[in-house]
Amino acid sequence: MARPKTSKAAVAAGKNDVPPRDQMLDWYRSMLLIRRFEERAGQLYGMGLIGGFCHLYIGQEAIAVGMQAIKRPGDQIITGYRDHGHMLAAGMDPRAVMAELTGRAAGVAKGKGGSMHMFDVEAGFFGGHGIVGAQVSLGTGLGFANHYRGAANVSFTYFGDGAANQGQVYESFNMAELWRLPVVYVIENNQYAMGTSVERASAETHLFKRGVSFNIPGEEVDGMDVEAVAQAGARAAEHARTGKGPYILEMKTYRYRGHSMSDPAKYRTREEVDAVKKARDPIDHFRERLEALGYADEAALKAIDADVKKIVADSAEFARTAPEPDPSELYTDVYL
Repeated sequence: MARPKTSKAAVAAGKNDVPPRDQMLDWYRSMLLIRRFEERAGQLYGMGLIGGFCHLYIGQEAIAVGMQAIKRPGDQIITGYRDHGHMLAAGMDPRAVMAELTGRAAGVAKGKGGSMHMFDVEAGFFGGHGIVGAQVSLGTGLGFANHYRGAANVSFTYFGDGAANQGQVYESFNMAELWRLPVVYVIENNQYAMGTSVERASAETHLFKRGVSFNIPGEEVDGMDVEAVAQAGARAAEHARTGKGPYILEMKTYRYRGHSMSDPAKYRTREEVDAVKKARDPIDHFRERLEALGYADEAALKAIDADVKKIVADSAEFARTAPEPDPSELYTDVYL
């Protein structure tokens, strides 16, 4: 079956056309930047240059990039602790993100947030959050602020399949629908909450249905397809932005690495992971899509990869050599 065709305006409206060449190449570059950045972050963690927890976004790149494509100025993003990919998609400086991972003063949170707790209001990024599901109530609060101020902005609130079973999620759903708050809840269902499969942890495994009892509409999306993500995101954002209340998007995706860098992921087979990579990898399949459309040839795509690798290498070297925070920083940004 032939793939649908879209114009730039159509993507914004959520219609099935082919986006223009420049936009699709930008999506490819952004996904590749996240992939190469996370691969290098994993290396730095193994070298002992990144401390604490570190959760990689490898395999899920299409979600952050596709949703960012339909985000408008003033919209907010908030997510859990698997947050590096979201920050890069939002346009944050790779140097500042990597420096935060290594605890340097030049990091986006002055080296004090680390992997799970970055923040950049100018980029519309309201944090990665370490407590499972906590960001859902905060994201709903951002939606309430938009509603209260009469702003035509949307809060894009991300959480995973594990967080989907937390109580505060449903309190937030109830409030959001009751007050018709402009929130798009994005469930990144990567199939495993830490080490437990969604089938073993959830009585209802179709997570987009979780809003039914609150009258919140939802839909399942192929989270490995950046075009499908952008189109579904546009529909959901339009629903929320026009006063119709919240919307749920369940992005079916897959993480290739363990839950965190300390997780050997022995609860699934290598064959399972390899099968997903072969059949559904978001970057490989989008590369084939670009070539089939005549938007780029092998040489052009290799050039993009080479450029991305330079950016990542530079950010890693910067993060390795930048000064650590002054000890006085221990006493700043502390509220008693």
